[in-house]
Amino acid sequence: MKLIIDNQVKEVFNKYPESVQPQMQYLRELILKSASEISELDELEETLKWGEPSYLTKNGSTVRIDWKKKTPNQYAIYFKCTSNLVPTFKIVYKNTFEFEGNRAIVFKLNDKIPETELIHCIKMALTYHKIKNLPLLGV
Repeated sequence: MKLIIDNQVKEVFNKYPESVQPQMQYLRELILKSASEISELDELEETLKWGEPSYLTKNGSTVRIDWKKKTPNQYAIYFKCTSNLVPTFKIVYKNTFEFEGNRAIVFKLNDKIPETELIHCIKMALTYHKIKNLPLLGV
């Protein structure tokens, strides 16, 4: 898989408070790991959308991650709110994750992330246009 990196993303990661940087780097690593496990994914672009680290693929829906000053004790992974991604995650992982509307999975700074489940969600997002017409996105 080819990774295209916008150097401005690194600047955003460096501007996060030191207490948040490990969590944000971990989310990034999970996204990269997820992408590398998708055999038909040739290219992943890491860029900024709305000033947030964002990950785009040809056949996927944008995945963003961020920490916000207004909610300093949490960080999140964001998905396109008009997609069926988060509504599907809410059905499949209702007891696993905390959600923000139809757009995000939210974590407290000290949460242990359910890695297997989150990787599954990320993979669904990165292949969304191939699975969007399947019941429960093919789960």
